[in-house]
Amino acid sequence: MPFPAGHVVPTSDETMSAEGSRSMKIKFDIDCTPEELRSFFGLPEIRPMQEALLKDVEERMRASLKALDPETMLKTWLPAGLKGFEQLQEMFMSQMAGRPGGGKK
Repeated sequence: MPFPAGHVVPTSDETMSAEGSRSMKIKFDIDCTPEELRSFFGLPEIRPMQEALLKDVEERMRASLKALDPETMLKTWLPAGLKGFEQLQEMFMSQMAGRPGGGKK
């Protein structure tokens, strides 16, 4: 059905509302850097804060990797257990060698 005289037929970018008025979609392509866009909208510069946070994250990751070292893990899990094990091993060795009383004379 054709539109009455005096009315504009909407194109693909235009739409007609229920009241008969036209609305138009507009699209802008803006080519700028994030820094330029932040300054255009008046947003604060976040690079110094971001660099400080990244340094903190890097330090925490390095500390976590040090905790994964096998020697460090054993020290964490068995802090005094290894010394007790060494003493028990020495006692057994002295008993096997035939020294009564654990080698004490």
